Amino acid sequence: MGPHPPDAAGGGTLSRIAQVVPNLATFGVDDGFSYRVPDTLDGVTVGSMVRVPLGGRRVRGFVTHLRAGEDRAGLRDVLGVVGDFPVFTPRLLETMRWSAIHYVAPLAALLAKGAPPSVARRRSIPAETPHRATSPLPAVTEAASDGRHVLSQYLIGGGPWAGPIAGLASGVLAAGRNVAVVVPTVGEARVLAAGLTETLGIAVWCATSTEPDKEVTAAWAASAGGGGQLVVGTREIAFWPHGALAMAVVVEEGRPAMKAPQTPTTHVRDVLRRRATIERFSLVYCGPVPTAETLAVGVALHEPASRVWPLVDVVSRTDEAPGGGMVMDTTVRAMRGVLRRGGDVFVFVPRRGDVAAFRCVRCGEVRRCGGCAAAASRGDVCARCGLRLERCAGCGGERFEALGAGVGRVAAELRRALGDVVGAVGEAKPVTIGTERDLPDVAEAAMAVVIDADALVLAPHYRAEEDAMRTLARIALRVVRGRGHRCLVQTADPTHRVYETLRHGRPTGLLKDILSEREAGGFPPVTQLVALEITGAPPDADGALRTSAGAATVHGPGPSGDALRWLVAAPDLRSFKVNLRSQVQRWRDAGAKVRIDADPVRL
Repeated sequence: MGPHPPDAAGGGTLSRIAQVVPNLATFGVDDGFSYRVPDTLDGVTVGSMVRVPLGGRRVRGFVTHLRAGEDRAGLRDVLGVVGDFPVFTPRLLETMRWSAIHYVAPLAALLAKGAPPSVARRRSIPAETPHRATSPLPAVTEAASDGRHVLSQYLIGGGPWAGPIAGLASGVLAAGRNVAVVVPTVGEARVLAAGLTETLGIAVWCATSTEPDKEVTAAWAASAGGGGQLVVGTREIAFWPHGALAMAVVVEEGRPAMKAPQTPTTHVRDVLRRRATIERFSLVYCGPVPTAETLAVGVALHEPASRVWPLVDVVSRTDEAPGGGMVMDTTVRAMRGVLRRGGDVFVFVPRRGDVAAFRCVRCGEVRRCGGCAAAASRGDVCARCGLRLERCAGCGGERFEALGAGVGRVAAELRRALGDVVGAVGEAKPVTIGTERDLPDVAEAAMAVVIDADALVLAPHYRAEEDAMRTLARIALRVVRGRGHRCLVQTADPTHRVYETLRHGRPTGLLKDILSEREAGGFPPVTQLVALEITGAPPDADGALRTSAGAATVHGPGPSGDALRWLVAAPDLRSFKVNLRSQVQRWRDAGAKVRIDADPVRL
C-alpha cells in the first residue's frame, strides 16, 4: 500500500474516508455514512462490501465513494472487507442509483442485488476456446468482440435459442470477454445452458433463484473475475457486475417473469438497456413478439422473411349455436384426426382462476364493456373501468355463457369426448392441458388448441392485445413444423386484428399500430405510471400523495383487498418519485405497509 497524500496546509497526511451505505432497506441511509479506512486494511474500493459499526451493532454495507480527508473526532473505522470482489463498479452504481429513483426503492435494496448469495473468493478458471458458430448478427458480434458499443438489436424469431445465442457469443467469448444471457424461468435457463454447453463445447454457468448458493456464488465469481465467461440465468443476474461484460442477451423481454413482482419492481429490459448505455456493452433482445416499450426506444428489429410461428387456424364460434360445450365440435374432430395419426395435442386454457370471456346466448356476440371495450364477465361492473355493464349491444339479450373455464372443467369435457387420453402437462398422455405457467414445460406437439382466446385478447387491461399476441405466439411455437400440424384458436370474434396477425405469422405491423394508439391515448410508454397500495394508510395519505404528485394526475384511492390503491400518471414522474421517497418512509415508520409498482403492466 502506498503512502497517503500529503496535507497541503499542514504537511501531514490525509486519511482514506469511505462513504458506506448500510445494507438496510430504508430510505434513511441512502446517503450513507463516513468511515475511516485503517492503514492496515487493503482491498477497499468503490463497490466493496464491508463490515462497519452502526449504533450498537455491526452491519454490512456498500462503499459508494472514497476520498482523502482529515480524521474527525468520532469517525469510526471500517472493520473489514467481505469477499474478494467489489459487488458493483462505478458505472454500475449509476444504474443502481437510477433504479432506486425510478422504482422508488432504498438504494441499499438495489446495491444488494449486485452481491452474490455467499462470500465470493477468487479462483483459478481454466481458459477455454469455444467452438465457432455463425452469428445471426455478425456486426454486433464483431463490435462486442472488439469492445465497441452498438445500438440495441431485437432478433425476432421463435427459437430454440441455443444456436443463435451461441453464434452471437462465440466470437465474444473467444476474445476473452464475457456474455450474460437472461431468460424468464429456471427451467428455460437450465435447458438453454445445456444447449449452449453442447454447441460451444465450453463450461456455461447457470445461475437461477433455485440453484444452491454455492453454485450461484461460483458463477458470480467466475463472471466477476474472469474473461471469456458465459452466464445464463434468471432476472437476478441483470444486476451482477459481470467483469469484462461485452454482450447481454435477453430472451423474451415481454414475459411477466422479467419484472420483479415485489418492490422494487425492476424490469430486466429497462435495467439492462440503462446499463448498456452507461457501460457501453452490446444488448440483444430475442423472442417472437417485442414489446411496445422496446419499439418506442428505437431498437433495431430483425424480422425473418418467413413466418415467425407455424400455421394458425382461427376457428369461429359464430358458426356454432350458443349453448354448446367449451370445446367446439370442429376442434374435437381435428383432435381426433391428430390422435389417429399418433400425434400429440396441447390444449391451452388462459389461466387458473381467470374469468372466461362471455357471449350472448341469443345472438352469440362477445359481451364487452360499452366504455372501454374490454371483455365483460357475468357480473354487473367492468373489471377495467368500473362502468356498469348493460345488456348485449347486439340484440339486447340479458343471458350470457362462458366461452372457457379452468383446467379441471375443460379436462372433464375432453375426457367425455375423447376418452382416457387427457392429462395435465407432464403426464404421459396424448392430450395435455395447461396454462401459461406450464408453457415452458410443454413438449412439441402436432396440434395446439386455445379454448378461449377472447379471454386473452379482450382482457381488462391496456396491454391485452400485445400480451395476447405474445402468449398465442408462444402456444403456436409448441407445434412442431410438419404437414397437417397447426394451432387452432377458438374465438367468437374471428375478424379481430390479433387473429389476423396470428394468421400472417408476423407481429411487427400490429405492434407499431398499438404503439401509435398508445401514444395518441396517453398510455405507456409515452406516459409513466406508478401504482401505490397502502395497507393501514393514515387519514392524510391521499392529501399527502396529491401534494407530492404536483402536476401529475392521481387516480384513486380505490380498494385492493385490504389496501387502498392509487395510480399516478404523467409524461415524466421523476420529481414525483424523488418526493415520494421520504413520504413512503414516513408511512412505513408509522406502521403502514406500502407497495410501489413502477411501470405496472396490468391496469
